[in-house]
Amino acid sequence: MSQSLYSQIERGFPADRDRPVIERADGRLVTWREMADQTARFARLLAGLGLEPGDRVAVRAEKSPEALMLYLATLRAGLVYLPMNTAYRREEVDFLVGNAEPRAIICDPALEAEAADIGARHGSPYVLSLDAEGGGSFRDEAEGLSPDFMTVPRNEDALAAIIYTSGTTGRPKGAMLTHRNLVANARDLVDIWGFTADDVLLHALPLFHVHGLFVASHCVLFSGARMVFLPRFEAAEIIARLPRCSVLMGVPTFYTRLLADPAFGPAVCADMRLFVSGSAPLLPETFVAFQERTGHTILERYGMTETGMITSNPLTGERRAGTVGIPLPGVTVRVAGSDDLALPRGEVGGVQVHGDNVFTGYWRLPEKTAEEFTEDGWFRTGDIGRIDDDGYLHLVGRAKDLIITGGYNVYPIEVEQAIDEMAGVGESAVIGLPDPDFGEAVTAVVTRRGDGEEEAPDAEAVIAHLRQHLANYKVPKTVIFVEELPRNTMGKVQKALLRDTYGRRGGKADG
Repeated sequence: MSQSLYSQIERGFPADRDRPVIERADGRLVTWREMADQTARFARLLAGLGLEPGDRVAVRAEKSPEALMLYLATLRAGLVYLPMNTAYRREEVDFLVGNAEPRAIICDPALEAEAADIGARHGSPYVLSLDAEGGGSFRDEAEGLSPDFMTVPRNEDALAAIIYTSGTTGRPKGAMLTHRNLVANARDLVDIWGFTADDVLLHALPLFHVHGLFVASHCVLFSGARMVFLPRFEAAEIIARLPRCSVLMGVPTFYTRLLADPAFGPAVCADMRLFVSGSAPLLPETFVAFQERTGHTILERYGMTETGMITSNPLTGERRAGTVGIPLPGVTVRVAGSDDLALPRGEVGGVQVHGDNVFTGYWRLPEKTAEEFTEDGWFRTGDIGRIDDDGYLHLVGRAKDLIITGGYNVYPIEVEQAIDEMAGVGESAVIGLPDPDFGEAVTAVVTRRGDGEEEAPDAEAVIAHLRQHLANYKVPKTVIFVEELPRNTMGKVQKALLRDTYGRRGGKADG
C-alpha cells in the first residue's frame, strides 16, 4: 500500500465526493471528485513528459486552485514538488533551477520565455505555463487526458518536496521533506486544532510558503473540510467572507490590518471557531487588541521550513501572549546549552526538535546537514528560547540574525552582499526592527566609501539597486547612513547594538 501523502489524503476522501472542497474567489465550487479528476490529468501529463519518480517539478505560478492541484498531481506522479516565490528575480530563480535541476518548470505565462532560457542553461527540458486563473499551456495540454491515473506508490521516506530557505552564506538551502514529514505534521494539526468536515477555512496565504501550502491546505485535505480560496490577503475581502467561515490562518500582518479596519468587529467573527497566527512573532499588543475587539483569542504556533509545525498554543486551554505554546503530540522539544545537553526549565538556550516532522537534510549539502543536527539526532533550529514550568515555549531571540518580515524569511547576508557590491558603498549591516504591520522591517545600516573616487549612493539609489536583484520583501524599508559600524573587540559588527539604537529611534535615517 502506498504511503504517499496523496494516497493518505485520498483514503480519507468524504463518502460523497460531490461535496465541495474549494470555493473559488468568484464563488465557483470545486468538488472532491473534480479535484481528483484534475490531479489525475495533471499527473498523467507530467508522467507523459517522461518524468520519473524522484524527478523535481519547479513551480513559479500565481495562486489558484489549479496550482494547488498541480502540487497534489506532482505527488500522485511520484515526483518532488519545488515551489518558488513568485517575487523572485531572475538571479534567484537561476540559482534554484541550477541547484535542484528540475525536469519541468511550470510558471506564469509572462515568465515563460525567461524560464525557458534558464531551463535550457541547466538541463530542464520542459517549460509550461499556468496563470492566476488556472489557465495556460499546462492546463490546456492536460485538458483532453483521461482522469484515470494510478497514483504512483511511494514509501513514506521518499522525498515529497524541496522548499528553499535562505542561508547564512547568502545562498538558499533546499530543505528535503518526505511524505512521512508532511503526513505526520498534517495529522497532528488536524487533531490538536479540532478540524472536522464541517470546517470552512478562509485561505488567503500564498502557496509557495509552508504556511499556505502545507499547514493550511493539509488541514482541509486531511479532515474533509472546505476552503474559500482567495488569491491574496485584502482586509475588506476577508471581512466580507469571514461570516461564512470557521477558521482563518494568517501571519501577524493579517491581524494588524484587520484591526486597522473599522468594519472589523465581533459581528463579523460571530461564527468563527479559530484564528491562527504564525510565520512571524505576534506582538503581545496585537494579541490583546484582537481579543478586546472580537472576543476571540488568537492561537499562536511555531514552525520552520525544515520541520513544519513544532509547537502550538492549545485549542482548549490557556493561549498565552508572547509564547508559541507546547510541542505537538508527535514532536519533542528541548532547550539545550552549547554542549547540546538539555537545560532545566526556565533557562535560556538553543531550541532543538526531534520527531517525524523533522526534514532529512539539505539538498546536496551533506556537510551543512551534519552541522545542523546533534550527535543524538536533534535538529538545531537556530532559535533561542526557554520552556516555562507549564511547558510553554518562549522564543527570546534568533541565532544567525534571521529577519521575519510579513511571514517571509530574510537572511541579512544576502541583502548585505547586494548592497556592498554598489559603487561608493563601504560596508553594510542589515537588521530587523519591530514593525506593527510586518512584525519586522528590513533595515540597512550603510557606510559610504570615503576615498572620493566614486559617487556615494543615497537611500533611494540603494533601494532601486536592490529591487533589480532581490524579491521585494527582502528590500529594506529604511536605509540609514552612518560613519562607521559598531564592532566588538573581535571585529564583529554589533547588530544587537544597532537594533537597540535604531529600534528606539524608530529607524530614522541619519542622512
